[in-house]
Amino acid sequence: MESQSKNTVLLTGASGLVGKAMTPLLNQPWKALRHGEEGWDPENGICTPSHLEECSAVIHLAGEPIASKRWSESQKQKIYDSRVKGTRALAEAMASMQTKPQTLICASAIGYYGDRGEEALTETAAPGEGFLSEVVKAWEAAADPAREAGIRVVHLRLGIVLSPKGGALAKMLLPFKCGLGGKIGNGRNWMSWIHLQDAARAFVYCLENSQTEGVFNLTAPHPVRNSEFTRTLASELRRPARIPVPAPLLKLALGEMAEALLLSSTRATPLALEASGFQFEYPHLENGLKSFF
Repeated sequence: MESQSKNTVLLTGASGLVGKAMTPLLNQPWKALRHGEEGWDPENGICTPSHLEECSAVIHLAGEPIASKRWSESQKQKIYDSRVKGTRALAEAMASMQTKPQTLICASAIGYYGDRGEEALTETAAPGEGFLSEVVKAWEAAADPAREAGIRVVHLRLGIVLSPKGGALAKMLLPFKCGLGGKIGNGRNWMSWIHLQDAARAFVYCLENSQTEGVFNLTAPHPVRNSEFTRTLASELRRPARIPVPAPLLKLALGEMAEALLLSSTRATPLALEASGFQFEYPHLENGLKSFF
């Protein structure tokens, strides 16, 4: 239920996968800031402080979906602008207020690390290379005005969010249910995943725990190789997974997006989040997938 009071949480991206899972978990009133509302245009960097007058905190999830379209130059610009300009507009609006919200929690992404092969990646790892890494670096830096104004800022670097209701898993279900699933490329690339419920819980946890600040990898503690992921998914669906998807075919079909999202290897672990006291309900892939089927 949306309502307004002085402890209200302002939520962007409330209609997205994580937003929908999060709102039932919030223990205080919240209101959604929706794209197209007067004074909120993230792609053009517009946010008026009036949106924030009743809010003690902001959870910022909004952004152009990464995998909804092939990456043309115009689509890449839209992905970049919706995140970087939108976050900067929010941060500047919060910083400009006489009575400021106390907290800004921003979605981010493990795309920050790029394709890193076998390297185990904690929050202290250096950024990688490529389009997604550049986006995430600028996206996180865009919150600097809020940080400099003394507002607590948290960046949650999301891995692959698993849910049959949307995202990567939802797209995989039909071919796997038809027995047409299989590993991608050589299957050795690492997949850093997180159950939707744990992702939603982590945002609320960081909202309610004032000691959390800075960057946190929002991935399950046990990443898996693509071959293990596809084998486990097929087992849960009681289907074979014998039809690999060749890397050249993916590159032909999806171009640069295939390299960045499907063929890259990112072995991220949530060291900082676990150290803060957060406990995962679904640390292992098998139990996570079992909860859906």
